[in-house]
Amino acid sequence: MDKKQKEEVIDDAIGQRSIERLEFRGGVFAATIPLVFFIIWAITLSVAELVTEEALVLGMVIGIAIGLFFCKSKWSDYAQSLFSGMAQPIGVIAVIAWFWAGMFAKLLSAGGLVDGLIWFGFQTNLEGGLFVGLTFLLAALFSTAVGTGYGTVATFGILMYPAGIILGADPVVLLAAVLSGAVFGDNLAPVSDTTIVSATTQDADVPGVVRSRFKYSIAAAIPALLLFVLLGGGGDMGSPAAMAQLQEQVSPNGLLLLIPFALVLYLALSGHHLLTSLTWGIVASIVFIFITGTPFTEVIHIYKNDAGTAVVEGALMNGIGGYFNMAILILFILAAAHLMEAAGTMEVIKNFFLKLINNVVRRAELSIFGIVAFLNIFITINTAAEIAAAPFVRKIGKEMNIHPYRRANFLDTVSSSLGYIFPWSGGVLLAWSTIKGAAKDYDFLPVVSPTEVFPFVFQGWGLLIVMLIAAFTGWGLRYSGKNGEEIKPKDYQSH
Repeated sequence: MDKKQKEEVIDDAIGQRSIERLEFRGGVFAATIPLVFFIIWAITLSVAELVTEEALVLGMVIGIAIGLFFCKSKWSDYAQSLFSGMAQPIGVIAVIAWFWAGMFAKLLSAGGLVDGLIWFGFQTNLEGGLFVGLTFLLAALFSTAVGTGYGTVATFGILMYPAGIILGADPVVLLAAVLSGAVFGDNLAPVSDTTIVSATTQDADVPGVVRSRFKYSIAAAIPALLLFVLLGGGGDMGSPAAMAQLQEQVSPNGLLLLIPFALVLYLALSGHHLLTSLTWGIVASIVFIFITGTPFTEVIHIYKNDAGTAVVEGALMNGIGGYFNMAILILFILAAAHLMEAAGTMEVIKNFFLKLINNVVRRAELSIFGIVAFLNIFITINTAAEIAAAPFVRKIGKEMNIHPYRRANFLDTVSSSLGYIFPWSGGVLLAWSTIKGAAKDYDFLPVVSPTEVFPFVFQGWGLLIVMLIAAFTGWGLRYSGKNGEEIKPKDYQSH
């Protein structure tokens, strides 16, 4: 292979990046070995109830090491491709969002918002399925405002999950409601990275894309809400004596922390950046923590323990520290996904689907659906999967004159859904990690495993069904004219 071939430019979502080609023993699909190993590893540990964050990181490291022995190119090129994958802005954005959202959520919890929500539930009889339905609605609103599903999972896993368990919610369905709310906002929020990627990579404007996909989101959300209300109850509320004692212990004071929560929503919906909104929320939370009389050591506590070792504790530290392992795992997953791009696996997938289409629009849209879903199996961070799938969606859609809004909607809805459904996906693993951390503060919390929750992420499954129906029936289908104008199907033939 000569130098020109070796430095072949592989088109990606941005269309600007030159990626050095890698060759693998066994062909281009051998590049999937690291991620396939990780998926098998994660499922096996989860089924055996042995999964930990450190074990997941280890599985990804082992998978990458195995892939190295299948690489025919220089191992130094393999290593450099890994570093290039880790350096993608997507991973950094996700990690920073977790840290800020984690600090914000921990501060709200330290200020007593969980107790306040429990008090509110007792006073209004908002228990069981009704509380699960409310959790879905609030998570959907929050994720739409702040634009990050991962941040929503981190926040609501710490706040609403403990409160819901106390109020008789089914743990699995409750966690699924949090994930479903994250799906809703990740798919629809104008400031969501998935929304922005899906629009810009398909040559579409963000406001137009959001308006065009609202009908799909609502079509999935209404039955999802009903299912959460119907199936969300049945949890153990404890003995009457214990519940009576708890009612005496909780107070409405923590509901003051809803003000910083509302502030973050307002700022985000007003167009402020996620970090700006969350930073103001953090500052406001600290102020209200003082008002409620909570000791400052709940915010940050730096001291030496009996052994003379320095210790840093408190909500701010816990909010960041709870996501260190997940941050490392995400970077490794992005690195492994990048290997598939460098090996040309993506190009082979695209060509396969182009042959199946044979100039039929329905086949084209079903192929787009299939490509995006297939890549989400391996690339478990939904934004990263979108970036990998975007060139294929653009190529197929343009050849069939499918409107950019329509292409962007297929790209985003499938990615946003599967990113919170698969047991090995980033969203589900983050949810599991979050409630596992919350269980350290609330010893009564059950820790739901990733394999338990995926059938109940109703918003995610609903969106997938809605988009399949749209592909089969042509609901919402629009074509693009010579000048980019939108043309309805009935006018397209004459046009």
